[in-house]
Amino acid sequence: MPYEFEEILETIKMTEIEHFDIRTVTLGISLRDCSDRNIAVTTQKIYEKITRYGQAHVSLAQEVERKYGISIANKRVSVTPIAIAGDAFGIDEFVKIAETLDKAAGEIGIDYLAGYSALVQKGFTNGDLNLIKSIPSALSLTKKVCSSVNIASTKAGINMDAINMMADVIKETAYLTREKDSIGCAKLVVFCNAVEDNPFVAGAFHGVTEPEVVLNVGISGPGVVLKAIKSAGMVDFQSLAEVIKKTIFKITRAGELIGRKVAEKHGIPFGIVDISLAPTPAEGDSIADILIAMGIEDVGAPGTTAALAMLNDCVKKAGLMASTSVGGMSGAFIPVSEDQGMIRAAQKGNLSLEKLEAMTSVCSVGLDMVAVPGDTPTDTLAGIIADEAAIGVINDKTTAVRIIPAYGKGVGDFVDYGGLLGKAPIMTVRRLSSTDFVKRGGRIPAPMRSLTN
Repeated sequence: MPYEFEEILETIKMTEIEHFDIRTVTLGISLRDCSDRNIAVTTQKIYEKITRYGQAHVSLAQEVERKYGISIANKRVSVTPIAIAGDAFGIDEFVKIAETLDKAAGEIGIDYLAGYSALVQKGFTNGDLNLIKSIPSALSLTKKVCSSVNIASTKAGINMDAINMMADVIKETAYLTREKDSIGCAKLVVFCNAVEDNPFVAGAFHGVTEPEVVLNVGISGPGVVLKAIKSAGMVDFQSLAEVIKKTIFKITRAGELIGRKVAEKHGIPFGIVDISLAPTPAEGDSIADILIAMGIEDVGAPGTTAALAMLNDCVKKAGLMASTSVGGMSGAFIPVSEDQGMIRAAQKGNLSLEKLEAMTSVCSVGLDMVAVPGDTPTDTLAGIIADEAAIGVINDKTTAVRIIPAYGKGVGDFVDYGGLLGKAPIMTVRRLSSTDFVKRGGRIPAPMRSLTN
């Protein structure tokens, strides 16, 4: 689709955008050729490859920012799932790889490096098991490394053994990073149907079907959509859908333009534009505020899920019209700590964990940046993860859990990370037991809809 750059930029200016930015330009780097049975050789290869491809990533993105006048909030790197690149290694050696990734990220000046990951929806290799066991130490010893584990898919079903392991990992990570409000858990995602070209952290990784190196871009813009909805007034839903789609179309075009220009400066392929509406803690940059502008009193009111479903659908439809390179997760994100409106709703008690779960059935992600009491039982965490995985498997969509059992904290307290991660009130968790269910172990079989051949 040809681009008229001046026209796109003029359109952006005409909307008098509030909080519009490109959320991230993420450089994906394959580490498949870095494997070696010698850990020193592997870490050296990983460090050299990341710094070689990534040394100019920040400066090139900044050049594009200056030229087009659109901010790029984050410059990131994703790598091949480390369990694949380091399949021969033990727990301590995986931690050394994590420290190498952190060193490389610091050297090239990026915000985050993601891909300390494993894909275990159908079972484990020895490397998968060792990487998972290493996650708490890896995240407690690094600043910029993010981790994810895919424990379910529509084709494979739900790996309950993996879920139980991840519940233990989350609790241990919370403990090891307890001096910083259990921040390690904010860098850890448990996925169902993870996608290979997601540019957003903490869940990004460079999939095994991706090229040697690629540039993916994630846009933002809840504030733009909010302003458009308020300006539209009390129109019917079909008219409102058109307003949302036209707005998303414009910011998608601008986002892809920026991504392609950064890729061009790198001299590498452009991958995808993820059209997700990703909020920030800034006032007015909120998915919750969009839902309120659509007519609900507060997030959690009857009608919330329907409003979110409509928003998510409009985002996808407009993105597909705006670009032939839509990918990632693409839709509306609802992280609690990163959205001022969600924070307020949770603090007032209007937004419960159960309502959030219902909302995840119609948005692009799952329970994201949700803080719960530090004494939440491991089996309860496993049950929460299993519920989200079930939504993903049955509906053939990506779902995820980024949950923070904040060590030493309870309902009424907050975790506060500042910056993009924001702060979140500790939410109430039902104390009904899931133990006898999750301890059955094994794998919940794939559903009927997996048989699509």
